[in-house]
Amino acid sequence: MILAATLRALWIGASSLVAGGGFTTALEGGWAELAAPVVLALVLVLLLCERRWPAERHDPSSRGLLHDACFLTFHLAMVIPLMTLLSVAFAHLLDRFAGGSWHAWSSSDPWWALALLTLVLMDGCNWTAHWCEHRFNALWRMHALHHSQEELNVLTSFRAHPLSHFMGFFFATIPVVVVMGGRPLAPVMISLYVCLGTFPHANVPWTFGPLGKIVVSPAYHRVHHSSVGELGVNLGIVLTLWDVLSRRAMFPEPGVAPCPTGIVGHSLVTEQSDRTSSHLALLMLQLAEPFSTREVASANSFEAST
Repeated sequence: MILAATLRALWIGASSLVAGGGFTTALEGGWAELAAPVVLALVLVLLLCERRWPAERHDPSSRGLLHDACFLTFHLAMVIPLMTLLSVAFAHLLDRFAGGSWHAWSSSDPWWALALLTLVLMDGCNWTAHWCEHRFNALWRMHALHHSQEELNVLTSFRAHPLSHFMGFFFATIPVVVVMGGRPLAPVMISLYVCLGTFPHANVPWTFGPLGKIVVSPAYHRVHHSSVGELGVNLGIVLTLWDVLSRRAMFPEPGVAPCPTGIVGHSLVTEQSDRTSSHLALLMLQLAEPFSTREVASANSFEAST
């Protein structure tokens, strides 16, 4: 069902771009937003920080880091075009069913207020999609790939099944299009949001101090990837607001030893459990896993008790 919906959305996005003669331009814009120089520069800086201030020390050539580097390559080559077409499709459908003048309400508002409102609403939409991924088995089977990393690092941000982007882009496109409309600031907002969503995966012990009560820090997000303790907490992508409101926020104490990451008892093959297969073979196997008949841990077992 998710595959069919994604393929349908991709067809709508591609068709609307071809009809408008902007297919190549849109794809180039997608790479410019989702793989902007500032995003890649942030990843490089955080990789260096992980070597200098690691939360959990890993070998620079560890299989976990190398495998996530493969996912980054896959993300740049294949996933960004998919994400771009999904955003175009949802914007097209929203414009078709809601009319083209619905964002005029914000035409006189200051740009900074619209940018802040967009950020908060985008994060709320992504939080909702993330909650669904932990609540419903069909979505969890794809999202489990992201949680399977036992050597959490900044590149884990790109370790995701392509179909897992359907929910997030479906929800997150709405505030960007409705609030920002066609303003030039919209692409900047998307690049900024990608940066803010990538940062928390870094393998560093930073809590951000008082700011960490508002913005998701690496230490805060690591708790979400924990393989032990209470699960289904710290679902926030950029802001802790939605976790606090849903009573799912678990703020880490400074100086506490980092928790192990990964999924205990899962059936998904990882680069740590299979050290003989090539990274490409493992990546293909992991991408195919949601379509297999193997039993996996129920999404409900990863729900918080609150």
